[in-house]
Amino acid sequence: MKQTLYRLKEDNSSFPYSCNDGIKVIGGKQTAIQGQNVSFPCTLTEMPATDDISQIFWKRKTGQNPVYSDFFTISPEYGPEPVNAGHDTSRFKFIGSLNETNGSIQLSNVTLLDEGVYSCIFTLFPSGSYRTEIPLTVLVPPVTNLKIKVPVPVVGEDWVTYASCMAAGAKPPAEVTWDTGSSQGALRVVSNSTQHANGTTTTISHLVGTPTRDINHLLVQCVVKQHALATEDTLPFTIEVHYAPLSVNIRETSKDVLECVSDSSPKARYTWSRANQSWPRSGISAEGDVLQLVSPTSDLGGLYVCEASNPYGQKEVSLYVYYATATGGCIACWTVLVFSMIAVAVAVGLALWYYKSKYGVLPWREEVVFQRPPGDDENQGVEEEKVDEEEVRETRS
Repeated sequence: MKQTLYRLKEDNSSFPYSCNDGIKVIGGKQTAIQGQNVSFPCTLTEMPATDDISQIFWKRKTGQNPVYSDFFTISPEYGPEPVNAGHDTSRFKFIGSLNETNGSIQLSNVTLLDEGVYSCIFTLFPSGSYRTEIPLTVLVPPVTNLKIKVPVPVVGEDWVTYASCMAAGAKPPAEVTWDTGSSQGALRVVSNSTQHANGTTTTISHLVGTPTRDINHLLVQCVVKQHALATEDTLPFTIEVHYAPLSVNIRETSKDVLECVSDSSPKARYTWSRANQSWPRSGISAEGDVLQLVSPTSDLGGLYVCEASNPYGQKEVSLYVYYATATGGCIACWTVLVFSMIAVAVAVGLALWYYKSKYGVLPWREEVVFQRPPGDDENQGVEEEKVDEEEVRETRS
């Protein structure tokens, strides 16, 4: 049994559609990524042998064409033809076959304005018209970028933003997260989203925290996920925090060559000097963090100072250089003055504390020196002679 229906088109004209239990037009929902191509499948099944295809109409209602209207036709007499397609004429292509009752078309370089509902209508003679609707969803991949804070955060500052990761113009909205490794406790994430009139969304995620030395040079990653992306988009970023030089030390890299090292950000500038003495005219070279004795002699002995400095402060360490004559020439003996003095002071202090706790007094005492008056030496001699005579008498008796 066949029934003919009349439905009003949005242009207020009538268009007949037929219903038949056996004849069907098969299509299906489609999803496309902006900039790619998409096919609209449309196949007629169970067409009676007594019918012929008079024409295939394609209609659409999209963001660019809000009024439901024809835009493409295929007929046995004229073949595929764009209708009211405007600038879209070259983007549509017939990929089906009338002999196989296949009215499929392809749209190239899909845009967000192409999203909407497409209708494929087969007109048969004498049966009538049959249709199917094909919704098209367009996905828009985000435009991602990473903005790093300028100027660089400094230790001692309050809450700061290290970097901002943006996923702009995405449809559907992108998911933006941060991979901060083992330093999650020192960092926080603050995110916000803005939806635009065209249906896309921009998401911005800020990585924030209080600047500390521990997170300087920490590698983090902004991770963006979205349905239009084949794989997640990863944007790496190394956190930089500035602070004054710390833990300045001098180490011997080779014979008669010393290097001054420090923990600082940005990298410290090193300056060498000799305390209470002028800098030797020859025999020594100081370039940056390296001090080298080119021709070691006793004249080069003394207290050397290395100062590490950057825009946020400075710190120095001292080193005493002395020479001892030995077989084979001069031997350079290097001692870090600060640590040596501290070690000696601690050792002496402990020894004195132990001595006093055991004996009750310190290991030294005050002595009173008596000086005899002038002329008293003769009386002393007489007294000594008297004592000797008495001892002799006692012995004889």
